[in-house]
Amino acid sequence: MAHAPSHGSAGPAAPRTTFFLVTILVSALLATLAGLWLLWPSAADVPDRVPARAEGTSFVDVTVTGSADPATGSIPVELPGGAESRMQSPGPSVPLSEGDRITAVDISAVAQPGVDPLVFLDFQRELPVALLAVAYALVVLLVARWRGLAAMAGLGLAFVVLLGFTLPALLAGQHALGVALVTASLIMFATLYLAHGLSARTSTALLGTLVGLALTAGIAAWASGAAQITGTTDEASAFLPSSAPGADLRGIALCGIVLAGLGVLNDVTITQASAVWELRAVAPAASRAELFASAMRIGRDHIASTVYTIAFAYVGAALPLLMMVWLVDQSPVAALTSGEIAEEVVRTLVGSIGLVLAIPVTTAIATLTVPGPVPGAGFAADPDPGSDPELLSPVAQSWAP
Repeated sequence: MAHAPSHGSAGPAAPRTTFFLVTILVSALLATLAGLWLLWPSAADVPDRVPARAEGTSFVDVTVTGSADPATGSIPVELPGGAESRMQSPGPSVPLSEGDRITAVDISAVAQPGVDPLVFLDFQRELPVALLAVAYALVVLLVARWRGLAAMAGLGLAFVVLLGFTLPALLAGQHALGVALVTASLIMFATLYLAHGLSARTSTALLGTLVGLALTAGIAAWASGAAQITGTTDEASAFLPSSAPGADLRGIALCGIVLAGLGVLNDVTITQASAVWELRAVAPAASRAELFASAMRIGRDHIASTVYTIAFAYVGAALPLLMMVWLVDQSPVAALTSGEIAEEVVRTLVGSIGLVLAIPVTTAIATLTVPGPVPGAGFAADPDPGSDPELLSPVAQSWAP
């Protein structure tokens, strides 16, 4: 009599495996909380925030009502109450059109006679950004439903950690590598369990992520020193030393290298853990070695895609800088190893190495954690996984009772 094979869950991990997972992760969580307590900055060490405007000035929202005067550059604007005023032109690099909503600085109380009382500060972007955020939330909820809501909650917690601990700790001069590891660990504990639930599968991905973070941190510590990454190549390097004397620019650059690949690292580890569990569900008779080999084929595809994902994410963010570097007559090697470009190259390479190493580590952990093979279950692994593009093909045959 033939029976249809089951494609359900692979089942829970063995009790002993669960015990080891819980022990390791609880230890990691306690170490993270201890690091949080040790690195938490005191209020006296955190520098005071710098005022956003000069004394005697104020912010005002205005609407552009006409074109700039060709002779003076003065632009007519309308104040919130309907009154007319004039604003100094921000220059040709910031073209303004009638109807643009602007945030300006009112300098009328401190300006010299004859000077326009308003100075351009920035465009008002609250409405389009809010619409994009609402659209993003709706799309995530419609497609991923409750899991998407949990993922967005995890993202919110991640920003709470960054704003409440990471930034103040770095500004206070706390050990940057420790701050990076504590931050990443806290975020991963919160986001993974919120988005994917409390299970052996999620715990496996979390353990693989923590190992990947440790590897990334070690490589980053070496690379930032060997490549002389100073953290002084962007605009913030001119502002931070005067406003936050205790901040370590080299350490901040190192922390940024560790945190930069956190999202992609999380992606590959949860994918690998899920792949092993799903492969076990459709091939309960496969050995652990066959599971590892098949899951690594998925991992290699993921590596191939993430290699250029990280690279093009940087290209898109730094396109004006790359254009400026291209205009300078120098060799490609000199361009890639100079200043801010070198810092981003190191960040990309370190993050890529960390996530590539995390894939076999996570796959191995998942292979050892997933329930073992079930003899006679009716499914078999591909006898030659390296010669067939399928991962683990169920054998279409009768299943003896």
